[in-house]
Amino acid sequence: MRIKGITFVGTRTEARSEMGAFVREVLGLTPTQVEGIDAEVFALPDGSTFAVTSTDGPDGAERTIGFLVENIAEAAEELRAAGFLTDDGIDESATQRYVHFRGPDGRLYELVENR
Repeated sequence: MRIKGITFVGTRTEARSEMGAFVREVLGLTPTQVEGIDAEVFALPDGSTFAVTSTDGPDGAERTIGFLVENIAEAAEELRAAGFLTDDGIDESATQRYVHFRGPDGRLYELVENR
C-alpha cells in the first residue's frame, strides 16, 4: 500500500458550533458542503478537509484521520491481510470512497480514495 497523503481530519466535540465558528473566523477555512456527511466540513488549500461534528450525533461515529490511497479496494484488502479489521464495505460520499479501520492503538482511522 502506498499512502499519498492525509486527505481528511475530523473531530467530535460538545462545542460543535463554537468550534465551527473558530475554524471559519479565526483559522479562516472555507466551509464546504459534502453530501453524505453529518458535519461542518472545511476545505483546505491543498484539497484536504477538516470536519467538526458533535458528540451527540445519531451514529455516535468517531472522527478520524483519512489516509489518501490510489485504490481503496486493494488498500482495504492489504489491511485485512495484515490482520486489521475494516468496515465490511466501502462507504461513499459525494467526493470520496472510504473504509474505516482500527490501528494498533485502538483508534479509528480511514483509507480514502478521491472520486
